[in-house]
Amino acid sequence: MLLLVNMINIFPQVKRIKDKKVTHQLALELTKCFCEALKPLPYSNAILIYARAATVAAICGIHEVLEVMAEAFPPVILTVHAQTNCNIFHLAARRRFENVFNLIYRIDERKHFFYDSTDTSLNNYMHICGEQAPPHKLNLISGAALQMQRELQWFKEMEKFVSPSRRTWMNAAGKTPQMLFTENHQQLKSEGEKWMKDTATSCTIAAALIATVVFAAAFTVPGGVDNNTGLPVFLNKTSFITFAISDSVSLFTSITSLLMFLAILTSRYAEEDFLHVLPQRLCIGLLTLFASITFMMIAFCAAIYITLDDSSRLFFIPVATLACLPVASFVFLQSPLLVDVMSSTYGPGIFGKNSDRKLY
Repeated sequence: MLLLVNMINIFPQVKRIKDKKVTHQLALELTKCFCEALKPLPYSNAILIYARAATVAAICGIHEVLEVMAEAFPPVILTVHAQTNCNIFHLAARRRFENVFNLIYRIDERKHFFYDSTDTSLNNYMHICGEQAPPHKLNLISGAALQMQRELQWFKEMEKFVSPSRRTWMNAAGKTPQMLFTENHQQLKSEGEKWMKDTATSCTIAAALIATVVFAAAFTVPGGVDNNTGLPVFLNKTSFITFAISDSVSLFTSITSLLMFLAILTSRYAEEDFLHVLPQRLCIGLLTLFASITFMMIAFCAAIYITLDDSSRLFFIPVATLACLPVASFVFLQSPLLVDVMSSTYGPGIFGKNSDRKLY
């Protein structure tokens, strides 16, 4: 235990994380003490103090503080900001704090009270998410296309909390949620389109080069062909079968990747495309491109193994090791992007109940 404490003190980053956790726990304990101190107060006085604290917690995205206050004083969930008439879920949605907004899923049937609520400008949840997210929240997501996807995920999620008749409701400025979303996300949509096209163009070149190489390799087999039969000389060797299969798989996957990236380049780039269509094509394109690179290097190693005689087989070991370098480089450089795209498209999502304990 003493050794662990010493290690924490030696590494500044670990110590910084430890200090943050301690501060976090102390803040929650202070909130609990604050709630205990307010218990003797009459409802009319307590609600004013709780409302002010809940508003600040929602604006800052501190869902733990809201949970502690809701357990001690449940009506705090109904807090409405005096100037804007926004409840805490409006405030969380405007600032894109999903951890605060997810508290609504832990409310019983009374959560319908919040569904069609509006602020002083008659903005419902869809109007609020029609506004662009704060820059510091968008910058947490890599790539303009994935930022646009996240904005669409928020917008679509808000549809669940607005009655069908209110989804085309006009606010005080005479704008529907869809009009507001299109107007405020025009620049982000253009940046997302450019990001997608640049990524697809780079990967298209790589996929086309791989397809060209492996297609040519299929007709220039290692060892050549028998002049009498026209069959490959090493047809019966296991290494040749490995070469043939790997070369074929690399060709098929590279062409599939090429088609996926061409589909991205020729897409109509409507707003809805950024939600599923474009990210799915990018996932398939990157995965098949990775597979084509891998099998191309396997085919290369098999061809080297076939052409070397028994006395030179030791040369194969460094060649095979170096053949792993392109594959490892691709994984290292592109895996963060692929993981981000797959998690945001096929992952569990950022919305939902994070606890089975009822909040209100």
